Amino acid sequence: MEIIHTSSITFYVIFATNFNNNIMRFVQFIGPALLLIILSSAAFAQKSELPINPDNSKIRFQEVIYETGTKDEFFNRCINWLNNYYKDPVRITSVRDQPSGKIIGKHTIRLEYVGDDGIKRDGPSVFYEFTIEMRDDRYRYTITDLLLRTASRFEIERWLDKDSPTYDERWEDYLDQIVAYVNQWSETLKEYMVPEPEKEEDIW
Repeated sequence: MEIIHTSSITFYVIFATNFNNNIMRFVQFIGPALLLIILSSAAFAQKSELPINPDNSKIRFQEVIYETGTKDEFFNRCINWLNNYYKDPVRITSVRDQPSGKIIGKHTIRLEYVGDDGIKRDGPSVFYEFTIEMRDDRYRYTITDLLLRTASRFEIERWLDKDSPTYDERWEDYLDQIVAYVNQWSETLKEYMVPEPEKEEDIW
C-alpha cells in the first residue's frame, strides 16, 4: 500500500492556491493595461484611415444608400433636410435639379484647437463641396474638394504629409474633426431620407 504523507498534500494545496491567486492578480493587473493598449491601437488605426479617391489621390467621402422611395420622393426629403440642417440652404446650393435628381452645394467646417492653456479656440475653416444624387430606391452623397479657407488655394491633403517641413501636430486633429463632421452630416441626411411611417386610418 502506497503511503501519502499529509505534509506533501498540504504543500501541494498551498502551492496550487498561491499559484491561482498569483494568476488572478496578474490578470487583474494586466487586464486594464492590455485593454488600454488595444483601444489606443484601434484609435490610432482609425485616425490614419481617410477615404482617398484613387483617381486623383484626393480625399473623397462617398456612400450609396439603399432606401425605399422614388427619385422625386428622395428629392423632396433632401430639400426638407437642407432646410433643417443649414441656416441658409438656398444660398449654399448651386444646383437643385429635380428632373435629374441632383443637388450640389458648398459650405464650411469650422475647426477647433486646444491652446497651451487647455482652452478650446476657433481654428481654421474648411470649404467642402457636396453632391447628392437620387434614383429610385437609392441615393448617393459625395463630399470632396476640401480646401482651407485662405487667400490662396490650400488643399487639405497637405495635412496628410507628416514629412512636410511645415507639419503641425494639430493637422491630425483637424482631419479627425472633419471625419467626425462628415459622419454626423451623413447620419442626419439618412434620417431625413427615410420615408415617414404611414398613418393608420381612423376607422370607427
